[in-house]
Amino acid sequence: MLIAEVLAWGTALLWVAKAVEALWGMPRVPNLLRAEFDVLPEGEPWVTVIVPARDEAANVEACLRSLLAQDYERLRVFGVDDRSADATGAIMESIAGESKGRLSVLHVAELPTGWLGKTYAMAVGAREAISTHAPEYLLFTDADVLFEADAIRRSLAQAVATQADHFVTGPTPILRTAGEAAILGFLQVLRLWAARPWRVADAKAKRDAIGIGAFNLLRTEAYLALGGFESLRMQIVEDVTLARRVKARGMRQRIAFAPGMVRLHWAAGAMGVVNGMTKNLFAVFGFRPLVLLGMCAWLPVFFLGPLLGLGFGGTRLPGLIAMAAMAALYGVSERFSRIPMWTFVAFPGAVMLFVYSMLRSMVVTVLAGGVTWRGTFYPLRELRKNAVKLR
Repeated sequence: MLIAEVLAWGTALLWVAKAVEALWGMPRVPNLLRAEFDVLPEGEPWVTVIVPARDEAANVEACLRSLLAQDYERLRVFGVDDRSADATGAIMESIAGESKGRLSVLHVAELPTGWLGKTYAMAVGAREAISTHAPEYLLFTDADVLFEADAIRRSLAQAVATQADHFVTGPTPILRTAGEAAILGFLQVLRLWAARPWRVADAKAKRDAIGIGAFNLLRTEAYLALGGFESLRMQIVEDVTLARRVKARGMRQRIAFAPGMVRLHWAAGAMGVVNGMTKNLFAVFGFRPLVLLGMCAWLPVFFLGPLLGLGFGGTRLPGLIAMAAMAALYGVSERFSRIPMWTFVAFPGAVMLFVYSMLRSMVVTVLAGGVTWRGTFYPLRELRKNAVKLR
């Protein structure tokens, strides 16, 4: 029993330390909704937005129209139709015809060997944007993201002011079911253990690198220096890998929050989120089964251990302390993500659902011998080889 009590107190101290750190650090991350950020970027640099889209007929129009409605004039948009089998390309072309030259559409007919569809589409868009317009900044986003009219202006202004090579504006999830809220609420707390937003700007904090596919803004010079997406051809979690490369190269990375300014609906229902993570989670662990299984063992112990400890006298107090610290993390995260704090009560189920997601990702990928993403199959051998190169 003594060992259990020592472990319980050790776990509680870790949770308290993380909560204190987050309560101190999160408010120090810029909130772009504040009036001080309602400015024009110094020098008013040009920015081109790259929007890769494959079979996004249901979402791409709203995304493109929100980009064309931006209140920043020095902005162009490149939509890249990545071999869509639906009306995505036609919708893009129709909107481009109304855009007075602000939106250009590229069509990818075939995917070259050794590329993922998304990374190739982004590389094609960036290459065309640089060769035709030479913008100072490139913004990579997804076709299901919605932008408020001042989102890019405020983000770009902060990127310029902080001399960022890579700038991320954290997106706000659109929540349509309680299940979505529960699992995304857990994920936002889990991410605080993986990377601390308040340490992103610290060049010495190499592990604190954040990349988000919904809003990856890069100086064009930095993008080229990193080798562009040509150097990330087979990276499924290309946004995370890009961020890590930025920090590894000593480039300036910055992040900001802007609740409601950049929005997206991750997936329909909790199981929709799980299905969406199937292609990603094994890749996050470099396709290494032992590392993933280690995480599957650690998560229930670290997250559910304090809850189980409430049932025993010697571990009840540290369990209560750990749970209170965990609740505090949900609370501080709510201010920036708008994921309700009540999702804390659902964390036990969310933990087990996430463990299931990790195991499912590994099993499905191994049994299939690779990943099927947007209708294209990518062999595990090639994915693993590239993951090893970039560790």
